[in-house]
Amino acid sequence: MPILNWLNKDEAVTTAKKCTYRLLEEVPELSYGDADNENLLIQGDNLEALKALIPHYAGKIKCIYIDPPYNTKSAFEHYDDNLEHSRWLSMIYPRLELLRELLSEDGSIWVSIDDNESHYLKVIMDEVFGRNNFVANNIWQKLYTVKNSAKYLSDMHEHVICYAKSLPKWERNLLPRSDKAKSGYSNPDNDHRGPWTTNAIQARNFYSLGSYTIVGPTGREFIPPAGTFWRISEDSFKKLDEDKRIWWGQKGESTPRVKKFLSEAKEGVVPATFWSYQDVGSNAEAKAENRALFEGVAEIFTTPKPEKLIQRILTIASNEGDLILDSFLGSGTTAASAHKMKRRYIGIELGTQAQSHCQPRLKKVVDGTDVNGISEAVNWQRGGGFRFYQLGEAVFDEYGCLNGDIKFSTLAAHIWYLETKMPIGNKADTPLLGVHNDTAYYLLYNGILGDRRPTGGNVLTSKVLNSLPDIDKHERIVIYGESSRLGETRLKEANITFKQIPYDVGTL
Repeated sequence: MPILNWLNKDEAVTTAKKCTYRLLEEVPELSYGDADNENLLIQGDNLEALKALIPHYAGKIKCIYIDPPYNTKSAFEHYDDNLEHSRWLSMIYPRLELLRELLSEDGSIWVSIDDNESHYLKVIMDEVFGRNNFVANNIWQKLYTVKNSAKYLSDMHEHVICYAKSLPKWERNLLPRSDKAKSGYSNPDNDHRGPWTTNAIQARNFYSLGSYTIVGPTGREFIPPAGTFWRISEDSFKKLDEDKRIWWGQKGESTPRVKKFLSEAKEGVVPATFWSYQDVGSNAEAKAENRALFEGVAEIFTTPKPEKLIQRILTIASNEGDLILDSFLGSGTTAASAHKMKRRYIGIELGTQAQSHCQPRLKKVVDGTDVNGISEAVNWQRGGGFRFYQLGEAVFDEYGCLNGDIKFSTLAAHIWYLETKMPIGNKADTPLLGVHNDTAYYLLYNGILGDRRPTGGNVLTSKVLNSLPDIDKHERIVIYGESSRLGETRLKEANITFKQIPYDVGTL
């Protein structure tokens, strides 16, 4: 498969691995609403934030939407969108790698982009997600008026590129049938089955049973037009006619057509790749939403996305209760839309707008005072909550040594993911972290065995070994601790692999 090369690509492909692994620290005074919720709003560099999420959320995100800087050669106060091409590629590549790790096997990622980098982004995503997992390049009509000032052609669209984590496992949802689509159904003959529309019964494809003469109710005869065939056999046609599923026109002399009843149609329609502004909103509509939400605050997002656009994506790619992620959260549109649509979400935003825009916006959603965007369409009232986090200290210092202030649950999640490449499923509050592929993993750290002294219970001794839960039930055992007083022979007899903290606790 062809891949894209650029200046400093070798460094870009190792950036995610070398990225500092930081702690996530809650800021209680900025959290809001129901405390028992799973929604996260994170302020900080999104590369480091994504790295911090890996041990806890790898393989758990059902739908990712991101709206990264477009590299449009114009500088914004809060976003450095004036990135040289190779720098833009080096910025997006490691983030896509981490996003892929977070995505569930049946999940999908959707990326908004314009023509400046869309084709390069497609090649990079082919490399990261696999060309065979490409789903579609959706076209969003962001403007509805032509710019007469355009030097060449008036730009009226953006792209929303979609990839699945594993296409055979990903299933898209149908879109609700719109009122406009329903208006195409009527019931001129008062059929008891309700409104209907019609389909032609002729087609150009050859059909061996499709060359016969049809006699209408007035005696008029019909044959397939030149170069076409009836799509159904004569027997099938007669059965449909007997069931009053053939429409001959008001006078009974029109070319027959097959009735298709609204009551028998699928509940939704297959999503298409062209998204008109009438259906999913426009750039102007998004700006109006932002002005209504942030009255009196300077407009810092020149190309925000309307909530209806996010609604379209989340409708296709997720269901209620699914976990959504946006690591370029901006003004908080994805989180607000996900909240109203009863999805769980994680939003990451670098700048001060995490506090000045995202947090107040989500408070309004929780309180039910946000009546903008899709609120009316989804009948949003109020409820829920979110927790506000910032990036804390690094888990490892510049020499690779473990941060002494790290809590047991954080180190446990890190070690579990390091060993299994899976997020820890249980609350880490015992030395036994879990069993994976017939191997039990234990962590001796910070007095988890009951001794609150700094070194209490952190050293593997015979007494500590015998006190470990279910230690005699596993054939293979891995134990992390400060040191081991057991000899190699004893460890080998018990089939124990001992790993020393901090030296054997590597970065992700």
